Amino acid sequence: MNPPPASRRIFTAFRATALAAALCLTVAGCSVFGGSDADSDTGTSGSSGGMKIALITHSAEGDAFWDLVRKGAEVAAAKDGVELTFVSDPDPAGQAKLVRDAIADKVDGIAVTLAKPQAMRGAVAAARAAGIPVVGLNSGIDAWQAQGLLAFYGQDESVAGRALGNELDARAAKHALCVIHERGNVAVEARCAGVRKAFAGRTENLYVDGTDMGSVTDSIAARLRQDPTIDEVVTLGAQFALAAVDSVDEAGSKAQVATFDLNKELVEAVKSGDVQFAVDQQPYLQGYLAVDGLWLYRTNGNISGGGVEPVLTGPAFVTKKNVAGVAAFAANGTR
Repeated sequence: MNPPPASRRIFTAFRATALAAALCLTVAGCSVFGGSDADSDTGTSGSSGGMKIALITHSAEGDAFWDLVRKGAEVAAAKDGVELTFVSDPDPAGQAKLVRDAIADKVDGIAVTLAKPQAMRGAVAAARAAGIPVVGLNSGIDAWQAQGLLAFYGQDESVAGRALGNELDARAAKHALCVIHERGNVAVEARCAGVRKAFAGRTENLYVDGTDMGSVTDSIAARLRQDPTIDEVVTLGAQFALAAVDSVDEAGSKAQVATFDLNKELVEAVKSGDVQFAVDQQPYLQGYLAVDGLWLYRTNGNISGGGVEPVLTGPAFVTKKNVAGVAAFAANGTR
């Protein structure tokens, strides 16, 4: 769906809380909602009046994956005339605090990721008690119903992991190194567990600090030097795949690289053969559907999936054979 005309896109209609968000870039202890730290970017978009929706994620600063989520959310907000606030904090206590701040701000709906579900349970329950509808996206496919969310938009990470494992078998791989960039994140842990379940070869996990890309490259290279039998590096994000390509070169390894998730740089890497393939969960679609789903619920009582099934946005394989079909969208920053 194309964005609406510019006359309907009011992405810079900031209210007082948006000014607070801007100040948060330099002043500690404040929030777009008023009163909480938030490490990553904050902002509002959409109409200056009408419905208010908060999209609250666990993303860390500088992770391009979440730019795609945000773009989809902004397009839906513009279409629906929604005032959208996008905030994030990789610390689960900080993310929960952002949910409580949104409750205090009396938003009309909350979309939230459940990367660490237990940490979010109390805040989600408080939103529901306040009569605010909550939907999940991206992380928490095994937790959204138990926490009473209306709907979930994302990928079944276990299914995606098993699909990747089967693909490795088809490519005759024998020893996979699955690189986990965020310890304890249920979504990324489920991916590697799925790979291990389906892959006939050996799978081992390598935990790295996903906030330090230099360290990621060095850690993967070190493991490849230690064990030359590793013939496949599986990463859980596009930027980590690109780092792994450098790691393979540094280590003088013959390992191949495959990954979950996609961006425009990764598309070029698939084209060139530096990366074998990517499993795309369509983050733009996740952001779009989460905002649009809340708008539909508030305006027409619609509940995606009937509240009993998730709305799946992946997995979709992007390989050298079909990458040309998504290249233009990736260049636009929407795939």
